[in-house]
Amino acid sequence: MSIDTQPTSCPPPRVQLSGITKRYPGTLANDRIELTLEPGEIRALLGENGAGKSTLMKIIYGVTAPDEGEIRWNGRPVVIRDPAQARRLGIGMVFQHFSLFETLTVAENIALALGPEAHPRRLVSRIREVSQRYGMPLEPDRLVHSLSIGERQRVEIVRCLMQDIQLLILDEPTSVLTPQEAEDLFVTLRQLAADGCSILFISHKLGEVRALCSTATVLRAGCVAGHCIPAQCSDLELARLMVGDAEGLEGSYPKAHGGAVFLNVSQLSWRNPDPFGTSLVDLSLEVRAGEIMGIAGVAGNGQDELLALLAGEIRLPPQESARICIASEPVAHLSPEARRRCGQAFVPAERLGHGAVPDMSLADNALLTGFQQGLLQHGLIKHDKVMAFANDIIRRFSVKTPDAQAIASSLSGGNLQKFILGREILQQPKLLIAAHPTWGVDVGAAAAIHRALIGLREAGAAILVISEDLDELFQICDRIAALSNGRLTTPVEVAHTHPIEVGRWMAGQFDISHSAA
Repeated sequence: MSIDTQPTSCPPPRVQLSGITKRYPGTLANDRIELTLEPGEIRALLGENGAGKSTLMKIIYGVTAPDEGEIRWNGRPVVIRDPAQARRLGIGMVFQHFSLFETLTVAENIALALGPEAHPRRLVSRIREVSQRYGMPLEPDRLVHSLSIGERQRVEIVRCLMQDIQLLILDEPTSVLTPQEAEDLFVTLRQLAADGCSILFISHKLGEVRALCSTATVLRAGCVAGHCIPAQCSDLELARLMVGDAEGLEGSYPKAHGGAVFLNVSQLSWRNPDPFGTSLVDLSLEVRAGEIMGIAGVAGNGQDELLALLAGEIRLPPQESARICIASEPVAHLSPEARRRCGQAFVPAERLGHGAVPDMSLADNALLTGFQQGLLQHGLIKHDKVMAFANDIIRRFSVKTPDAQAIASSLSGGNLQKFILGREILQQPKLLIAAHPTWGVDVGAAAAIHRALIGLREAGAAILVISEDLDELFQICDRIAALSNGRLTTPVEVAHTHPIEVGRWMAGQFDISHSAA
């Protein structure tokens, strides 16, 4: 009996990058990147905002062409000219910033990604099946502009899951998901990996990286700084690999009790005319000077509606104006500009298009909300003052950008978030309303943002933070409540509750008597 001693052939790497280099004016985004991903491997790509992660992923997906280097796909060299070719090869990507047409339905958006043979009507049942199976329910006939941020993220993920993919690229996929939703996604990703699909996972939530990813590559300043096995590293060790210095990353802040009530919302009810939206029911809330109040909630439970009412984007009739008061003055009928004159500043949930105009420079974006800071004189723009204000934001909040003339869309998500938050904080508001303040930012940027919020609190400002990140809320907030189906629970001191309890409130598991009705 003979024994076959021929070695078993191993499959080639799913994707292999050699010497990938990409230059932009004033920036070397990727510098001779080497990266190999095997079939069925879940690899994290870590690094600070601006380290080159998103650029590298866009090169693999065909959005951006490298200036130098080679890509090998299943052992063969390829030139990926556009996302359509990438999808034909079996590559799917979920972007940090949504790539959806707001005037089309969920089904129509998904059909566009699947090719001309995919008809939206024929996809309806499959969309429902896939989205329900993976714990991300979607209504295929809804228009995308009516969806919350979390629901739009679901569309992006489900769109990829419906493709026959061999490589799935995920850029901050859980940034607007609850811990339960994220774990459901991880179950899906592990099954995909077991079936041979390779996964590249970009996340700044280091606990998720350690739980999900078997390997990790760290980028720093566009170069590969090293590799590690996340499960063998602590969050602090991973952070140190990313930023090179762990100073200031272990933020632990004392809790405050606050002083006089500055923002008072009293029995606010608002019926949403959108049949797919959420109406608010008898919502009452107080935010005191010198405290950070946190509101947790699963996307689509009334956060967008509450933010619009607080910002002045939705106004109540004059007879209902007392439902929202700033420093005892009714403001519910006032415009956003008038509320700013009352001392209010606002950081919206969506950076591009809402917090900043993508094609405008940082200086012009600074002027958009900072015009009351001495940047205008007799209706004329004082350009030197605008530049000084924008440069002050860039310097004090460590925004990585060539200069204040760079357009907003050229910044990484985290750096744009720091700029927007800095723009509002440097106006020294008496009331700051911030939605998802650290969505998609790295650990260093998140720590800087948290320190800035705490500093504003210590200066006596009233701060309201709406977020789905319970770890963040428990770290920086003094009191916390949860919003579910348009109802708000009674706020409690953070020290007197627990993330598990707040998670139940987010899921609607609370008595009506415990709501702030």
